[in-house]
Amino acid sequence: MNNGWPIRLQQMTVIPGDPYRNTETMLAAIAAASRDGVRLLVFPEMAIPGYLLADEWERPAFLRECTACGDAVRTAARDLTVIFGNVAVDPKRCNEDGRLRKYNALFVAQAGRFVIPDNGLEYPFLAKTLMPNYREFDDSRHFYDNCKLARETGRRLQDIIVPLDLDSHRVGALLCEDAWDEDYDIAPARMVAGKGIDFLVLINSSPFTFNKRNKRDRIFSRLARQLERPVLYVNSVGLQDNGKTVYTFDGASAVYSPAGDVLSGPASFEEDHLSLAWPPDSNDWKPLKPRVDTIADIDRALIYGIDNFMKRLGLQRVVIGVSGGIDSAVVAALHRRVLAPQDLLLLTMPSRYNSRRTLAATRQLAASLGCLFAETPIDQSVELTRSQIDGLQLRTADGRIHDRLLLNDNLLENVQARDRSARVLAAIAAAFGGVFTCNANKAEMTVGYTTLYGDLGGYLAPIGDLWKDDVYRLARFMNDAVFKNETIPEDCFRVTPSAELSAAQDVEQGLGDPLQYPYHDALFRSWVESWDRTTPEDILAWYLQGELERNIGFTGSVDELFATPRDFVADLERWWNAYQGIGVAKRIQAPPILAVTRRAFGFDHREAQLGPRYSRRYRELKISLNSGGA
Repeated sequence: MNNGWPIRLQQMTVIPGDPYRNTETMLAAIAAASRDGVRLLVFPEMAIPGYLLADEWERPAFLRECTACGDAVRTAARDLTVIFGNVAVDPKRCNEDGRLRKYNALFVAQAGRFVIPDNGLEYPFLAKTLMPNYREFDDSRHFYDNCKLARETGRRLQDIIVPLDLDSHRVGALLCEDAWDEDYDIAPARMVAGKGIDFLVLINSSPFTFNKRNKRDRIFSRLARQLERPVLYVNSVGLQDNGKTVYTFDGASAVYSPAGDVLSGPASFEEDHLSLAWPPDSNDWKPLKPRVDTIADIDRALIYGIDNFMKRLGLQRVVIGVSGGIDSAVVAALHRRVLAPQDLLLLTMPSRYNSRRTLAATRQLAASLGCLFAETPIDQSVELTRSQIDGLQLRTADGRIHDRLLLNDNLLENVQARDRSARVLAAIAAAFGGVFTCNANKAEMTVGYTTLYGDLGGYLAPIGDLWKDDVYRLARFMNDAVFKNETIPEDCFRVTPSAELSAAQDVEQGLGDPLQYPYHDALFRSWVESWDRTTPEDILAWYLQGELERNIGFTGSVDELFATPRDFVADLERWWNAYQGIGVAKRIQAPPILAVTRRAFGFDHREAQLGPRYSRRYRELKISLNSGGA
């Protein structure tokens, strides 16, 4: 650092729901910063409580704990100024739900006291203005915002959003969404900058999403240019969740200059700090190069997420049902990089439908990973279930035979899937002293191509946010860049994706799943991830216009996949009905999904069990298609 005002951005691990442990981390960082001569230390948004806490915010005891921890930080801030995020409580007022008034707040501690902003409110904090209520965020459910506060107190919003005078420096200080204002009619950053600031401090709690780093760089470098002032961005690392969806936080703290340059901070997913002096030395700035995430970034997020999720739950051992296919192989390879070889067990559960090729691949995978391996066939137990149920008589109250149950081939496929997971995997995982995984990918999750109480079970769906193509790319990446050998066997890449549950899924004959993954990945992605979510109406209209492939990002030809338009429509409706029908019920019962892309299933993709719906225009387009001789 030069001889200017020493500043440190502390990229810390935030443990959700554990204020005391977070405060211990902060107190240690304050002590270190004090020894290093730092004058301004900045922590992330909600550094004390964590951010994604569901309805933990409704517990007064938790709020009192957060307040006490905030006071401990205030007391420790003796010879430096500390900016940090915490929940703020006004015991004299209520939110609209009748509970205690809460704010997502930015506190400034100095000389053992909280700085009171000069905005006439007499609150010892600045409150967040813009409340995100999309994707994983649900802020308005719990927090009061500056817009409501302005109306309640009869003040102008611009009079509430004010700079802070800190050690002869005029500092703008905002929380996360207040700078992500593209879709709002309020711009808090411009409001505070218009009152004259030396720089803008932005504290954040922003989860990792594929290519989100690129968007952050674009937004904040543009903001710095517009304000003609540097933007100091600090974000947390760690793992937080909304129950059904687990998010990693990647940090990526940085400083953006008015010229569009950058001071990069700690590496993603690492707890560290970025130190600088105000004003920064011109030689410290580096040109900002647009960053495009790769499969390596997804790999790192998955490893980080699996490792931290297991530690949070106190898990030390895992059993993975391996089939010889790419999905289970990738899940096994990911866990081997987190676990010691004696703590990972690969289990194959063959039936008469499993090929020698896939069985050999499972053994080769276990040998390459150097982990434990076991094999237990399921034919006898499946036959027992068949003998117990097939032909079972159903009698009326007077003893007459009303009906007999029949286990057809489709039902026997589900019996096998349930026998493998609910019986064998669950029992062996318990005996092994661990848990087992769900190996479903995002395409399978989309249309419920999984078996309830069968392969849908598990402690976590680590690849449940990866499309099939992503799974293949991740497998290649691990072989090439991580293991640097053929750890995941080549046959796992080459074999036809198949559940191998019947003769109709014989991989030796090239038979397998009904999903044509390159096309269905693109189709399903348009339903799930596109910001303006597509429906069959859009798909059919694009099909008729000859624009479907371009609009959904499919590089092949739909006409080569479907012999007639009727076949195309039948396939579209089959999977749409599954997506909005049984797929919803299955996703509700699925294990948590580790989010790495936009719109992970769970809280990021909120849905109700409404059943399949088709618009009137879709029906009209379908009639038009059929009348054309299709």
